Amino acid sequence: MIAFIFPGQGSQSVGMGRALADAYPEAAAAFAEADAAYATAAGDEPDEGIAARSLSEVVFEGPAEELMRTERAQPAILTMSVAASRVLAGFGVEPAIVAGHSLGEYSAHVVAGTLTLPEAVATVRRRGRYMQDAVPAGAGAMAAVLGADQALVQQACDEAAEGEVVSPANINGPGQVVIAGTVSAVARAGQRARALGARRVIPLSVSAPFHCALMAPAEARLAPNLRALSARAPRVPVVASVDAGLRREAGPAVEALIRQVCAPVQWEAVVHRLAREGVTTYVEVGPGTVLGGLVRKIQNDARILHFGSPGDLGAVVAACSISAAR
Repeated sequence: MIAFIFPGQGSQSVGMGRALADAYPEAAAAFAEADAAYATAAGDEPDEGIAARSLSEVVFEGPAEELMRTERAQPAILTMSVAASRVLAGFGVEPAIVAGHSLGEYSAHVVAGTLTLPEAVATVRRRGRYMQDAVPAGAGAMAAVLGADQALVQQACDEAAEGEVVSPANINGPGQVVIAGTVSAVARAGQRARALGARRVIPLSVSAPFHCALMAPAEARLAPNLRALSARAPRVPVVASVDAGLRREAGPAVEALIRQVCAPVQWEAVVHRLAREGVTTYVEVGPGTVLGGLVRKIQNDARILHFGSPGDLGAVVAACSISAAR
Protein backbone atom coordinates (compact mmCIF):
# COMPACT_ATOMS: atom_id res chain seq x y z
CA MET A 1 0.00 0.00 0.00
CA ILE A 2 1.19 3.50 -0.89
CA ALA A 3 0.93 6.48 1.46
CA PHE A 4 1.71 10.08 0.59
CA ILE A 5 3.19 12.02 3.51
CA PHE A 6 3.47 15.80 3.46
CA PRO A 7 6.00 18.04 5.24
CA GLY A 8 5.30 20.94 7.56
CA GLN A 9 6.77 24.36 8.20
CA GLY A 10 10.55 24.55 8.10
CA SER A 11 10.89 22.53 4.88
CA GLN A 12 10.64 25.60 2.64
CA SER A 13 13.51 26.79 0.44
CA VAL A 14 13.76 29.45 -2.25
CA GLY A 15 13.22 27.94 -5.69
CA MET A 16 11.22 24.91 -4.51
CA GLY A 17 8.71 23.76 -7.09
CA ARG A 18 10.04 25.96 -9.87
CA ALA A 19 11.40 23.05 -11.90
CA LEU A 20 8.07 21.24 -11.53
CA ALA A 21 6.12 24.31 -12.65
CA ASP A 22 8.44 24.77 -15.64
CA ALA A 23 8.15 21.12 -16.67
CA TYR A 24 4.53 20.19 -15.94
CA PRO A 25 1.38 22.22 -16.71
CA GLU A 26 -0.50 20.76 -13.74
CA ALA A 27 2.16 22.06 -11.36
CA ALA A 28 2.12 25.50 -12.99
CA ALA A 29 -1.67 25.55 -12.67
CA ALA A 30 -1.43 24.76 -8.95
CA PHE A 31 0.85 27.74 -8.36
CA ALA A 32 -1.49 29.97 -10.39
CA GLU A 33 -4.48 28.84 -8.28
CA ALA A 34 -2.52 29.48 -5.12
CA ASP A 35 -1.46 32.96 -6.23
CA ALA A 36 -5.08 33.98 -6.73
CA ALA A 37 -6.23 32.51 -3.41
CA TYR A 38 -3.32 34.02 -1.50
CA ALA A 39 -3.97 37.46 -2.94
CA THR A 40 -7.62 37.25 -1.88
CA ALA A 41 -6.75 36.14 1.66
CA ALA A 42 -4.01 38.75 1.97
CA GLY A 43 -6.56 41.42 1.17
CA ASP A 44 -8.15 40.80 4.57
CA GLU A 45 -4.95 41.77 6.39
CA PRO A 46 -2.43 43.16 3.90
CA ASP A 47 1.19 42.01 4.12
CA GLU A 48 3.30 45.08 4.70
CA GLY A 49 5.79 45.75 1.94
CA ILE A 50 5.15 42.63 -0.14
CA ALA A 51 1.56 43.07 -1.31
CA ALA A 52 2.70 43.63 -4.90
CA ARG A 53 4.47 40.24 -5.13
CA SER A 54 2.66 36.98 -5.72
CA LEU A 55 3.18 33.89 -3.61
CA SER A 56 4.93 32.08 -6.45
CA GLU A 57 7.31 35.00 -7.02
CA VAL A 58 8.54 34.79 -3.44
CA VAL A 59 8.72 30.98 -3.59
CA PHE A 60 10.70 30.94 -6.83
CA GLU A 61 12.85 34.04 -6.35
CA GLY A 62 13.03 34.78 -2.63
CA PRO A 63 14.44 36.41 -0.66
CA ALA A 64 14.67 33.68 1.95
CA GLU A 65 13.67 35.96 4.81
CA GLU A 66 10.34 36.69 3.10
CA LEU A 67 9.69 33.01 2.42
CA MET A 68 10.40 32.20 6.08
CA ARG A 69 7.57 34.46 7.28
CA THR A 70 4.95 32.14 8.71
CA GLU A 71 2.06 33.49 6.65
CA ARG A 72 4.19 33.00 3.51
CA ALA A 73 5.89 29.74 4.39
CA GLN A 74 2.72 27.80 5.19
CA PRO A 75 0.85 28.42 1.90
CA ALA A 76 4.11 28.07 -0.01
CA ILE A 77 4.85 24.59 1.33
CA LEU A 78 1.23 23.56 0.87
CA THR A 79 1.21 24.73 -2.75
CA MET A 80 4.49 23.07 -3.64
CA SER A 81 3.31 19.79 -2.07
CA VAL A 82 -0.02 19.84 -3.92
CA ALA A 83 1.68 20.76 -7.20
CA ALA A 84 3.98 17.77 -6.82
CA SER A 85 1.08 15.44 -6.01
CA ARG A 86 -0.75 16.59 -9.14
CA VAL A 87 2.26 15.73 -11.24
CA LEU A 88 2.34 12.25 -9.73
CA ALA A 89 -1.39 11.83 -10.38
CA GLY A 90 -0.74 12.66 -14.01
CA PHE A 91 1.59 9.66 -14.16
CA GLY A 92 -0.90 7.38 -12.42
CA VAL A 93 0.68 7.49 -8.95
CA GLU A 94 -2.01 8.00 -6.31
CA PRO A 95 -2.05 7.23 -2.59
CA ALA A 96 -4.32 4.79 -0.77
CA ILE A 97 -3.96 6.85 2.43
CA VAL A 98 -2.37 10.20 3.32
CA ALA A 99 -0.91 12.03 6.31
CA GLY A 100 0.96 15.24 7.02
CA HIS A 101 3.13 16.73 9.73
CA SER A 102 1.23 19.70 11.21
CA LEU A 103 0.78 22.05 8.22
CA GLY A 104 1.27 19.02 5.98
CA GLU A 105 -2.12 17.72 7.08
CA TYR A 106 -3.68 20.50 4.99
CA SER A 107 -1.76 19.24 1.95
CA ALA A 108 -3.06 15.76 2.73
CA HIS A 109 -6.63 17.03 2.82
CA VAL A 110 -6.29 18.81 -0.52
CA VAL A 111 -4.98 15.63 -2.13
CA ALA A 112 -7.76 13.65 -0.45
CA GLY A 113 -10.37 16.12 -1.72
CA THR A 114 -11.53 17.35 1.71
CA LEU A 115 -10.50 20.91 0.81
CA THR A 116 -9.79 22.62 -2.49
CA LEU A 117 -6.37 24.15 -3.01
CA PRO A 118 -7.75 27.73 -2.93
CA GLU A 119 -9.62 26.99 0.31
CA ALA A 120 -6.52 25.53 1.92
CA VAL A 121 -4.18 28.31 0.75
CA ALA A 122 -6.45 31.02 2.13
CA THR A 123 -6.90 29.14 5.39
CA VAL A 124 -3.23 28.40 6.06
CA ARG A 125 -2.28 31.95 5.16
CA ARG A 126 -4.60 33.09 7.95
CA ARG A 127 -3.39 30.22 10.18
CA GLY A 128 0.17 31.45 9.81
CA ARG A 129 -0.79 35.02 10.67
CA TYR A 130 -2.83 33.93 13.67
CA MET A 131 0.03 31.80 14.97
CA GLN A 132 2.50 34.64 14.55
CA ASP A 133 0.17 37.06 16.33
CA ALA A 134 -0.55 34.71 19.24
CA VAL A 135 2.75 35.29 21.04
CA PRO A 136 4.85 38.49 21.08
CA ALA A 137 8.09 38.23 19.11
CA GLY A 138 10.86 36.82 21.26
CA ALA A 139 8.53 35.54 24.00
CA GLY A 140 8.29 31.92 22.82
CA ALA A 141 10.78 29.21 21.94
CA MET A 142 11.10 25.62 20.77
CA ALA A 143 13.88 23.08 21.26
CA ALA A 144 14.56 19.53 20.10
CA VAL A 145 15.34 17.06 22.87
CA LEU A 146 17.39 14.14 21.55
CA GLY A 147 18.09 10.80 23.12
CA ALA A 148 15.10 10.84 25.46
CA ASP A 149 11.64 9.29 25.33
CA GLN A 150 8.36 11.15 25.62
CA ALA A 151 7.89 10.29 29.29
CA LEU A 152 11.26 11.75 30.26
CA VAL A 153 10.60 14.91 28.25
CA GLN A 154 7.15 15.30 29.81
CA GLN A 155 8.70 14.92 33.27
CA ALA A 156 11.30 17.58 32.45
CA CYS A 157 8.58 19.97 31.27
CA ASP A 158 6.42 19.35 34.33
CA GLU A 159 9.31 19.93 36.71
CA ALA A 160 10.62 23.02 34.90
CA ALA A 161 7.38 24.86 34.13
CA GLU A 162 7.23 26.96 37.32
CA GLY A 163 3.84 28.30 36.31
CA GLU A 164 4.83 28.99 32.71
CA VAL A 165 3.96 27.06 29.56
CA VAL A 166 6.31 24.34 28.31
CA SER A 167 5.25 20.98 26.86
CA PRO A 168 6.05 18.40 24.17
CA ALA A 169 5.08 19.84 20.78
CA ASN A 170 6.28 17.25 18.26
CA ILE A 171 6.65 13.55 19.05
CA ASN A 172 8.73 12.87 15.97
CA GLY A 173 10.12 9.43 16.66
CA PRO A 174 12.36 7.40 18.94
CA GLY A 175 14.61 9.78 20.84
CA GLN A 176 13.37 12.96 19.17
CA VAL A 177 10.82 15.15 20.95
CA VAL A 178 10.41 18.87 20.34
CA ILE A 179 9.23 21.10 23.20
CA ALA A 180 7.57 24.51 23.02
CA GLY A 181 6.62 27.27 25.41
CA THR A 182 7.93 30.49 26.88
CA VAL A 183 11.62 31.22 26.38
CA SER A 184 12.57 30.79 30.03
CA ALA A 185 10.50 27.65 30.58
CA VAL A 186 11.90 25.96 27.46
CA ALA A 187 15.42 26.74 28.65
CA ARG A 188 14.72 25.28 32.09
CA ALA A 189 13.05 22.20 30.61
CA GLY A 190 16.04 21.64 28.36
CA GLN A 191 18.40 21.80 31.33
CA ARG A 192 16.20 19.45 33.32
CA ALA A 193 15.96 16.99 30.41
CA ARG A 194 19.75 16.83 30.19
CA ALA A 195 19.94 16.24 33.94
CA LEU A 196 17.46 13.38 33.56
CA GLY A 197 19.53 11.75 30.81
CA ALA A 198 18.72 13.38 27.48
CA ARG A 199 21.71 13.27 25.15
CA ARG A 200 21.34 16.73 23.65
CA VAL A 201 19.00 19.73 23.52
CA ILE A 202 19.03 21.90 20.40
CA PRO A 203 17.27 25.30 20.35
CA LEU A 204 15.26 25.71 17.13
CA SER A 205 15.10 28.83 14.99
CA VAL A 206 11.34 29.36 14.81
CA SER A 207 9.07 32.38 14.60
CA ALA A 208 6.63 31.17 17.28
CA PRO A 209 6.17 28.35 19.86
CA PHE A 210 3.88 26.08 17.85
CA HIS A 211 1.69 23.26 19.19
CA CYS A 212 1.45 24.37 22.80
CA ALA A 213 -1.06 26.21 24.98
CA LEU A 214 0.37 29.58 23.95
CA MET A 215 -1.32 29.04 20.58
CA ALA A 216 -4.82 29.16 22.12
CA PRO A 217 -5.57 32.62 20.63
CA ALA A 218 -4.65 31.29 17.18
CA GLU A 219 -6.91 28.26 17.60
CA ALA A 220 -9.81 30.50 18.63
CA ARG A 221 -9.37 32.70 15.55
CA LEU A 222 -8.84 29.81 13.13
CA ALA A 223 -11.79 27.66 14.27
CA PRO A 224 -14.57 29.76 12.66
CA ASN A 225 -12.57 30.03 9.42
CA LEU A 226 -12.28 26.25 9.18
CA ARG A 227 -15.86 25.53 10.22
CA ALA A 228 -17.15 27.95 7.57
CA LEU A 229 -15.55 25.92 4.77
CA SER A 230 -17.63 23.55 2.65
CA ALA A 231 -15.40 20.59 3.47
CA ARG A 232 -16.10 17.26 1.80
CA ALA A 233 -15.55 13.65 2.86
CA PRO A 234 -12.00 12.63 1.91
CA ARG A 235 -11.64 10.25 -1.03
CA VAL A 236 -8.94 8.34 0.87
CA PRO A 237 -8.41 8.16 4.64
CA VAL A 238 -6.37 10.92 6.27
CA VAL A 239 -4.40 10.08 9.41
CA ALA A 240 -4.71 13.07 11.75
CA SER A 241 -1.54 14.31 13.39
CA VAL A 242 -3.36 15.18 16.62
CA ASP A 243 -4.23 11.60 17.55
CA ALA A 244 -3.22 9.29 14.66
CA GLY A 245 -6.88 8.50 14.06
CA LEU A 246 -8.37 7.96 10.62
CA ARG A 247 -10.54 10.78 9.29
CA ARG A 248 -13.09 9.62 6.71
CA GLU A 249 -15.71 12.37 7.11
CA ALA A 250 -15.54 16.14 6.68
CA GLY A 251 -16.64 17.24 10.15
CA PRO A 252 -14.13 15.20 12.16
CA ALA A 253 -11.40 16.15 9.67
CA VAL A 254 -12.00 19.86 10.27
CA GLU A 255 -12.14 19.44 14.04
CA ALA A 256 -8.78 17.64 13.96
CA LEU A 257 -7.25 20.57 12.08
CA ILE A 258 -8.56 22.93 14.75
CA ARG A 259 -7.28 20.81 17.64
CA GLN A 260 -3.79 20.44 16.18
CA VAL A 261 -3.01 24.16 16.64
CA CYS A 262 -2.41 23.72 20.39
CA ALA A 263 -1.90 19.95 20.57
CA PRO A 264 1.38 18.11 20.00
CA VAL A 265 2.06 16.50 16.62
CA GLN A 266 1.97 12.74 17.18
CA TRP A 267 4.14 11.84 14.20
CA GLU A 268 5.52 8.60 15.62
CA ALA A 269 1.97 7.41 16.28
CA VAL A 270 0.92 8.51 12.77
CA VAL A 271 3.61 6.34 11.18
CA HIS A 272 2.68 3.36 13.35
CA ARG A 273 -0.96 3.84 12.29
CA LEU A 274 0.01 3.94 8.62
CA ALA A 275 1.96 0.71 9.07
CA ARG A 276 -1.00 -0.96 10.80
CA GLU A 277 -3.20 0.04 7.88
CA GLY A 278 -0.85 -1.86 5.57
CA VAL A 279 1.41 0.87 4.21
CA THR A 280 4.75 -0.39 2.94
CA THR A 281 5.71 2.48 0.60
CA TYR A 282 5.91 6.06 1.85
CA VAL A 283 6.24 8.87 -0.68
CA GLU A 284 7.27 12.19 0.88
CA VAL A 285 5.65 14.68 -1.48
CA GLY A 286 6.89 18.26 -1.39
CA PRO A 287 10.03 20.06 -0.25
CA GLY A 288 12.66 18.45 1.94
CA THR A 289 13.36 14.92 3.08
CA VAL A 290 12.92 15.21 6.86
CA LEU A 291 9.81 13.04 7.13
CA GLY A 292 11.41 10.18 5.24
CA GLY A 293 14.25 10.13 7.74
CA LEU A 294 11.79 10.04 10.64
CA VAL A 295 9.80 7.22 9.03
CA ARG A 296 12.99 5.20 8.57
CA LYS A 297 13.71 5.44 12.32
CA ILE A 298 10.17 4.36 13.19
CA GLN A 299 9.63 1.66 10.49
CA ASN A 300 13.04 0.44 9.40
CA ASP A 301 11.60 -1.94 6.80
CA ALA A 302 9.60 0.76 4.99
CA ARG A 303 10.29 1.75 1.40
CA ILE A 304 10.77 5.51 1.43
CA LEU A 305 10.68 7.74 -1.63
CA HIS A 306 10.68 11.47 -2.17
CA PHE A 307 9.13 13.57 -4.91
CA GLY A 308 9.99 17.24 -5.12
CA SER A 309 11.59 17.72 -8.52
CA PRO A 310 11.44 16.25 -12.05
CA GLY A 311 14.57 14.21 -11.36
CA ASP A 312 12.72 12.22 -8.70
CA LEU A 313 9.93 11.12 -11.00
CA GLY A 314 11.34 7.98 -12.57
CA ALA A 315 12.23 6.29 -9.31
CA VAL A 316 8.87 7.12 -7.73
CA VAL A 317 6.81 5.93 -10.70
CA ALA A 318 8.80 2.71 -10.98
CA ALA A 319 8.66 1.90 -7.28
CA CYS A 320 4.98 2.75 -6.92
CA SER A 321 4.08 0.70 -9.98
CA ILE A 322 5.77 -2.31 -8.40
CA SER A 323 4.09 -1.65 -5.06
CA ALA A 324 0.65 -1.24 -6.62
CA ALA A 325 1.05 -4.50 -8.54
CA ARG A 326 1.62 -6.49 -5.38
